[in-house]
Amino acid sequence: MKDLMGLMKQAKEMQAKMEEAQAQVADLSVTGRSGGGMVEVSLAGGGNMSGLKIDPQLQSEDIEIMEDLIIAAYQDAKVKLDQAQAETMKSAMGDIPMPPGMKMPF
Repeated sequence: MKDLMGLMKQAKEMQAKMEEAQAQVADLSVTGRSGGGMVEVSLAGGGNMSGLKIDPQLQSEDIEIMEDLIIAAYQDAKVKLDQAQAETMKSAMGDIPMPPGMKMPF
């Protein structure tokens, strides 16, 4: 019975840490760039685009070039967001032993 109580306590601790980590992940914000910084895309923690900046010099460029630069900036931001989320979850959950093969977040 003592082991069961210990497991319950660990589960509650893990749940609290997971909730805290998820809140931190939701608050993340990253910016991806392309075209030497001529296009910037900002993403919030949930992966939603929160900002887009296009250098006015690009307005005279071919629309296909601009589209490619926006996509590239988004991809850059997405990679940065994924890395920041993984680091946040790892730091929040790092001291809790996880079964082999289990990745965070679930």
